[in-house]
Amino acid sequence: MSNIVNELVEDYIRNTLKETEGLLKELEGYAVEHSVPIVHKEVADMLKVLLKVQKPNRILEVGCAIGYSSILFASTLGEDVEIITVERNEKMIEKAKENIKLAGFENNITILEGDAEERLKEVEGEFDMIFLDAAKGQYKLFYDMVIDKLKVDGLLISDNILYKGMVAHDDFAVKRKRTIIKRMRNYLDYICTCDYLNTSLIPIGDGVALSYKQSERGDINA
Repeated sequence: MSNIVNELVEDYIRNTLKETEGLLKELEGYAVEHSVPIVHKEVADMLKVLLKVQKPNRILEVGCAIGYSSILFASTLGEDVEIITVERNEKMIEKAKENIKLAGFENNITILEGDAEERLKEVEGEFDMIFLDAAKGQYKLFYDMVIDKLKVDGLLISDNILYKGMVAHDDFAVKRKRTIIKRMRNYLDYICTCDYLNTSLIPIGDGVALSYKQSERGDINA
């Protein structure tokens, strides 16, 4: 139970959506078997719709894991998309490279190996979409490093923002997660109130924030 959506409703949605096929289906099975966090099925399908509407040419992802989301992006958008993704876990990097090669997207997806706080400093150019799916307690740090790389009219997607409902209400909270919960609440307060973003919080999966960048931020310290 996620504490976000009623379990019966969640099961209905997942059973009603079209079943994933091919390599992505295999990766979903691998993720379950090896307890690897990837986007939930209903979130993956929402991302596909957003990708088809937004049609981003350049995507920056923070948190690659086994490459599931990057492959999903490339599979949806085709061979013209460029995806840069960051991952520090060596075992995940090895598996992601294997999966990306199997998917045939070696020319589309580049993995920056190492700590995101360091590797993001090296990323150049602008992006049409940014996907945050890494350490939950560091979202604001990553955000400050990447938001100026997002084009005006671009889309920022932050996954896992409700963290099993703990961010939404203290009744769900675990004491040892208090720092992460506090930081995520501060992050959400910021992206929901700053004047250069339009943000929607969506209670599916583990919670998703969609932020449309309507202008550049005037004060980088705001």
